[in-house]
Parts: sequence; structure tokens; C-alpha cells
Amino acid sequence: MHPVLVLVRKDFTHFFRNKAAVSLTFIIPFVMIWLFGLVFGVNRKDSGPSGIPLAVVNASANPAAAKLVDALRAEKSFRVITTTDAPAQRPLTEADLRPLMQAPGARFRFALVIPDDLISDTRLGLHLKFFSNPRNEIETQTVNGLLQKTLFSNVPELLGQSLQARAKRFLGDANLDRFNGALASAIGTAFGGDPADLRRKLSAGDFGIADLTQKKPVDPTLRRLDTPPAPSLPANSAPSTSTPAASAGPSATTDVFSQIVRIDTEQVVGANVKNPAATTLVGGWAIQFLLFAVSASAASLFRERDAGIFQRLLAAPVTRAHILWSKFLYGVALGLLQLVVLFLASTLIYGTEVLPHLGLLVLVCLFAAATCTSFGMLLAAVSSSPEAASGLATFLIMLMSAIGGAWFPITFMPEFIQPFSKLTLVYWSMEGFSAVLWAGQSFTQILPILSVLGAITATVMSLAIWRFNRGNIFG
Repeated sequence: MHPVLVLVRKDFTHFFRNKAAVSLTFIIPFVMIWLFGLVFGVNRKDSGPSGIPLAVVNASANPAAAKLVDALRAEKSFRVITTTDAPAQRPLTEADLRPLMQAPGARFRFALVIPDDLISDTRLGLHLKFFSNPRNEIETQTVNGLLQKTLFSNVPELLGQSLQARAKRFLGDANLDRFNGALASAIGTAFGGDPADLRRKLSAGDFGIADLTQKKPVDPTLRRLDTPPAPSLPANSAPSTSTPAASAGPSATTDVFSQIVRIDTEQVVGANVKNPAATTLVGGWAIQFLLFAVSASAASLFRERDAGIFQRLLAAPVTRAHILWSKFLYGVALGLLQLVVLFLASTLIYGTEVLPHLGLLVLVCLFAAATCTSFGMLLAAVSSSPEAASGLATFLIMLMSAIGGAWFPITFMPEFIQPFSKLTLVYWSMEGFSAVLWAGQSFTQILPILSVLGAITATVMSLAIWRFNRGNIFG
């Protein structure tokens, strides 16, 4: 048994000397678990997204509309935007929303408009407008659900005001005032309370619903207005475990909401895109595969060094710069070919509309391939072995894919991580793909994205060349 233990010890010794193997076994899983824990709020009291940019335009003079804006500000999942960018800061208007949402690098993809006819005496319920650029279905559904929750739980008096406005149209001011007074007097006599205070609440549309939705103690004088008495059960009978509302399920809730709150929705970007899900996801998948491919290609530098190929090349009229730039051009050509093939395959498999945008898409793929290739070259330049380069590449690719938006919406991460997303080449590559395939933008519009990708390529490639000239890859 002793020789077996010695061999086991030998294997562990080799393992712990291999930094790449140790990182792949322990460090990378730990970082990924930590990152996913942050995304899904494992240690947070309130899980869920945070800091989703939401533009809000309040064109209503109703005080409850301002309360709705305050409620949206209090919702941790939203980062409410109500003004334009500096230096000419001013309140946003509805006319500002479409151009701002269509612009490259838009500050927000969702906007809520509270119009001046939020409450009208010609209809029952509320009127709102919602603009969206639903590049990610999960994020869009989350925003819709949070808006509904905020409306239901924070501004119920708007519904009461809608009822009062509707009643005023049919009864007139004087008759409605007399009706509110009579109702307040009856409530005060039957259940107690100041009739004048009750009359003021009824006239303002406050029927006590806010106390229920916000789980506050309900005014006993208004309890009967919003909660029907519990039905009495015959002797020897058990209460039913289901109610009509419960059996109806979520669809009943949605139907009720649509009846009392009319929301005019408009998809500002991507309304005519076929198969939106595939159009927005394929770019993330493609850039991950490209990163792994070019990183493996850059690691081939170590194999050529160990085989003595570099020494033979340098003995010919070939310089180090020639070798490095040939590797760079090879990686760019291979990456461009891979991206184009993947996008064309998505057309055959999912029906994405690639051919109408093929020219600009190839241009974005070219810049993305150059950026990824420079990343692979830098990995080879700073690593001491192909194993170390592979381990470092796996870690950085998974990290950039996670925080760059390839796996889940950036807004699902904590706000202190979100700024780092724009430092990754995954983020800017996906922005380029979305700008062409999803938004259908022109060359002038995607030029800022191409400029960022070009700047990243130049910076990273400069660092790689500097490191290669001082390393032993050619020795």
C-alpha cells in the first residue's frame, strides 16, 4: 500500500504546483458561486433586480400622480429618470422618450408617462402610457410586474378619485357633495367617526383601500366600504378552501387590472423583428464561443515555441513583429468566419433576420473578432505556460460573460457591479450585435460602438506586444 500512497502524494504535489489547475478547481467555481449569489440575492433580504433605469414623465397635476412617482423612486428595483442629460438639464417630456430610447447607448429602455388625463370623468379607471425597448424578455416581464405592483399597492386613491369624477359627471357637483355628506353621516352614526373628516376622505377618493394594500391598520369607519363581511357558515360545515378569485388564477388578476388601469403600450425599438428572443440571445452565445476559440488559438504560441518553430523563423528574414501580427490577423480572420457562420446558422435554425443587415453585421463582427483576438494575445503574453493561459482564459471569459450581459440582464446584478459591465468586450460586442439586428441602426449610429471596440483592441494589443517583447516566448 505504501507505493500507492507515495504516488497519490506525487499527484497532489503536481496538482498544487499547477496554478491553472488549482484555479479551475477552486478559485473559478468560488467566484462564479459568489457572483450568482449576488445576482439572485442569496444573502440579501430583498432579492431581485436593482437599478433598472425607468424614465418617468409626469404630465398630470393630480397630487396622487406625484405620489406615484415617489413610489416608483422608493422601489429599489428602479432607478427613476425624470430629467434630460446635463448640461441642459430639464424635465423629460413624452416627445423626448422615443429619440432617447432609439439613440445608441440609451440611458433607459423603459418609460412610463402619466398623462394629463390620468383621471377622466368620461371613463372609469386610470390612463397611463408605457414605452419599451424589450431587448431582454426576463427584464421586460420583471418591469411590467413591478409597475403593476406599484400601482396597486401605492396609489389606490386614484381609483377612488376616478369613481368620484365619474359620479360627478352624472350627478353634478351639488348632488355628489350631498351624497358624500349623507354617506359620511351614515357611516359616522353606524360605526363612529367624525362625519366631516369622513366626508373629506370620500370626496378625495380615499375609501380606505390604501390601508389594505399597504398592510396598515384600517380605519374602522371605512372598513365596510372595502371589505365585505365574511359569510356565515351553517353548523357542521367547513369553510371552502377555494374562492372564485383563487380558482381564476393570475389571469383573473390581470383581467381586473386591465379593466381599472388602461395602459397604452408602445414598443419603440424592435417591433418588427422576427423571433426577438433568438435575435437578442445569439450574439451573447456567439461572442462566448469566439473568446474560447481565439484564446485556444493564441495558446498555440507556446506549442510553436516548444517545437522550436520560432527559432527557425527568426533565423529567416522574419521579425518578432511579423510573427505577432500574423497571429493577430489569423485570429481576426478565424473569429470573423466563426461569427458569420454562427449568425447565418441562426437564420436557418431560428429564422433571425441576418441577411438584410449582413453588411453592417460583418463590420461589427470584424471589430468584435479583433477585440477578442487581442484579448487572447494578451493572455498568451502574460502567461508562463499553455495551462496557465487556459486557466486564466476560462476564468476571465466566464467572468466577462456573466457581468457583460451574455447570461442574464445586467440590471439583475447589484448596482456596484453594473458599472464594470461596460469595461468588458462582451458588453460592447453584444451592443453592436443588438444595434444592427435588433434596432436596425445605420453605420453612423453604430460608429460609437465600433470606436469603443477599436479603442479596446488598440489598448490591449499594445499591452500584449509590449509584454511579448520583454517575455521569453521567443527564447
